Formats: sequence, C-alpha cells, structure tokens
Amino acid sequence: MKIISWNVNGINACCKNGFFDFLKKENADIYCFQEVKVSKDKLNPELSNVKNYKAYWSFSKKPGYSGLLIYSKLEPINIIQGINNKEIDEEARVLTLEFKDFYLINSYFPHTNRELSRLDFKLNFNKIFEDFCNKLSKKKPLVLTGDFNVAHKEIDLRNPKENQNNAGFTIQERTWFDKFLNKGYIDTFRYFNDKPENYTWWSYMHNARKRNIGWRIDYFVISNSLKNQLIKSFILKDVLGSDHCPISLEIKN
Repeated sequence: MKIISWNVNGINACCKNGFFDFLKKENADIYCFQEVKVSKDKLNPELSNVKNYKAYWSFSKKPGYSGLLIYSKLEPINIIQGINNKEIDEEARVLTLEFKDFYLINSYFPHTNRELSRLDFKLNFNKIFEDFCNKLSKKKPLVLTGDFNVAHKEIDLRNPKENQNNAGFTIQERTWFDKFLNKGYIDTFRYFNDKPENYTWWSYMHNARKRNIGWRIDYFVISNSLKNQLIKSFILKDVLGSDHCPISLEIKN
C-alpha cells in the first residue's frame, strides 16, 4: 500500500502547477493533502472527479484557510471529522478514515506564529490530538500523517542554532513530539534515514529551496505494532507546486 501526504498550500493554485499529473504519475492508493485553503463553493470542479478515487474533505469555517483532503481508492469503514473540539475543528485540522486494519489520520498542526502568539493554542491542540490518538489506538493501529509544523531534532532543519525557540523549533513543541513518539509511535522517515539535509519545507524567500535551506516538518508516524509492515518512507523533494514537497509511505497490506 502506497500513501502520499502533501501540504499543497492552496490546492486550486497547485492544480495549475502539475497537481493532476502528479496524481497520475504516483498512482498512490491514498493521498492526504493539507492546507487546501478552499471552500466548498470555490473548488476546481476537476478535484471532485479524479478517476479511481473517492474524495473526503474537511473545510475550514474561515474561507481560504487550512482545510484537508483525502483521496482513497479504498472504501473506509468510517469517517471522523475533527477531534471533538469546536475551536480546533472549525479550523479543519484533523480528518480520520477508519479502515479494516488501521486508522489513517490526516492532520495539519497549528503554526505557533512568529511571535509565538499561538503557542498555547498549539500545545492545547497537541494534548487533545494525543488523547484522540490514544483512544483510537486501543482499537487498532494508527497511520498518522501531515504537517506537524515542528522540526523534531536539530538534524531536521538547516540552521538549528539560529532558530532556537523560534516557531516550529521551540523546546515545548519538540518535547511534546519526543513524548508522543515514546508512547508507541515511529517517525518512519528516520527509521530508514539518519542523514541530515532532508527537508520537506523551504521558505519562498532568498532562493531557499534551491539552496536547500529547509525544515523537515511533514511526517508519517505509525504505531509500533506496524513496524514489521514498513517497506519505505521517503521525501519527494523534486516535486514542485507548493513550498512543501510530498512525502511517501509504503507498507504491507
């Protein structure tokens, strides 16, 4: 089974930059997209008619903000919108599909903002998200993906010293991720690859992507019980169309 995740940073714009060619080329079983930034009445009509896939959307209450999409060839048993918190769910940050053998959770974690004005909001999101995962994991394993908006370790960004305590690299965000993984989850990319300079997001400024001055903030995280089913987890760094690039996970059915 091949699953691809991508923060498209505006799906209608991404459609003009090779999005449908990308879908066809990769031919994944499931695609998870974050930050689609679109409302139901302003969708590119082609997005609702992708051959062989059924679309599952989560729209933000605020127009042109956040939002999630999952395309799946597989029919889910159940669809769970949000994490049962009104303030968070209005921002369309979590969309879950239940399948026979696992839950797939597509997520877009809050950004703490330059002045860390949303740090408390994010830490509250983290806690509620973790409780949500703990509840589901009692029933079956989890495959978590999305933009976590945190570089976990110093190896996960180009300039760690210059970014100490900046948004996405605060000790609070990183400590939470440590504790979360230690509760029975695997960062699948790091399971296979311990090399530096592997990033999933680059600023649009200062030619950062070409110079590979980036951050790894997009993840596939799985329950420990799925470890023996892992085949591959890698970054599709050459795919353009967003300030993020896609990531890919392959697991045995």
